[in-house]
Amino acid sequence: MILASAQTYPEQKNIFSNLDDHYHCIQVAAENGADLIMFPEMSITGYVRENAHELSFSPDDSRLDLLRQLASDNKITIIAGAPLRIGPRLFIGSLIFSATGTTSVYTKQNLHPGEEVYFQSTLSYNPIIEIENEKISLAICADIDHPLHPESACLRGSSFYLPSIFFSKNGIPEAHRLLGNYAEKCSMNILMSNFCGESWNTVAGGRSAFWNNEGVLISSMNETDTGLLIVEKAGEIWRGKTIQSC
Repeated sequence: MILASAQTYPEQKNIFSNLDDHYHCIQVAAENGADLIMFPEMSITGYVRENAHELSFSPDDSRLDLLRQLASDNKITIIAGAPLRIGPRLFIGSLIFSATGTTSVYTKQNLHPGEEVYFQSTLSYNPIIEIENEKISLAICADIDHPLHPESACLRGSSFYLPSIFFSKNGIPEAHRLLGNYAEKCSMNILMSNFCGESWNTVAGGRSAFWNNEGVLISSMNETDTGLLIVEKAGEIWRGKTIQSC
């Protein structure tokens, strides 16, 4: 199995520019044999609150058609983030485009203080992704601050836990500590994707990373560069490499 985490620097509110970055990263991941690529929280729009409704997507939005096509053509699962409309409700969501052509969604279950003014939370959209007989659970940002979230993924039989986050430069050391502990405690492999650069008047912390199911940090990107972290399992050993400026 080969997994890719995209570390991006989105242009705030510029959907089409950000989508172009997604297409390029997906192509590079596919060329490296990835079965899955994950982007950070709200990767398509950049992190937004006040403008979230006007920038939001529905799961069947035609602007997402090329992501669907790229997933199908390259036999790769794509996880991308955006404000998500489901009926009259607005969520922080991850859109999941499968290699078989289906689209599903995960919605953030634990909102950061202040997000509740603009978004709602629910437990209703929490799919498990299956690739090569492995079960994969998702998380978005503040979900990882709640230990019951990864523990629930473990109880559902997941062997992988994939958080898409937007953590600041000051906050990312704590994110690393938490995720390393969860990997060891829950015996899950954890792949995390974070922004770099400035978003929402905050300097993002980068350091997208992968921990194996013993809690060992296998590979991590730096704080500042865009690119891909690609991890591959050979036998029982995980190896990682970074590709800058994908």
